[in-house]
Amino acid sequence: MSIDRLRLAESATEAVLVLAALTLPATEWVVLGVAAVMLTSGVYALHAVTFDCFRLTGQRAERNFASTKGKD
Repeated sequence: MSIDRLRLAESATEAVLVLAALTLPATEWVVLGVAAVMLTSGVYALHAVTFDCFRLTGQRAERNFASTKGKD
């Protein structure tokens, strides 16, 4: 039987959250919550802008790197 890395990461995250909930005061939870919301919204906005740019410019998964193409 092999170790499922995804389940291991999930259980470790849940354990950290439970321990933090029992040991951190409420004010630190507010600060961590605000920081998490700001980081999440920033990453979401970055991905949204990136994928909208790809959609609007018609770029696909095919990568055209000019520096890797040989000169024919």
